[in-house]
Amino acid sequence: MKLLLDQGLPRSAAILLRESNIDAVHVGEIAMSEAEDIAIITKAAQDNRIVVTLDADFHTLLALNELTSPSVIRIRIEGLKAEALKKLLLAVIIECNEDLQNGAAITIDSNRIRIRKLPLIHN
Repeated sequence: MKLLLDQGLPRSAAILLRESNIDAVHVGEIAMSEAEDIAIITKAAQDNRIVVTLDADFHTLLALNELTSPSVIRIRIEGLKAEALKKLLLAVIIECNEDLQNGAAITIDSNRIRIRKLPLIHN
């Protein structure tokens, strides 16, 4: 599983994930800290990575463009420290592995995980 962590998430979480044998990079590590969301989606799709973000706009972009990849995990829990984010993502990767591989928009809040298969239909 390959992850691309968006701005707003701790850069150190990518390091912790790599230490747990997850191929993770932070946008800041690849000079994309100020990139537009669509550029991040494009990069993730090219590199076969899953976007991890706090930003709801990524799901909107998936829907508007009827994209089937990349999968996007939106975290709706503010202020997560790197270690807590690592643990959360490791659990989500295990629980949602097949959905992530097949293309999904996943939203995680403090109570639940919502999974929608790609492409999303924009109304």
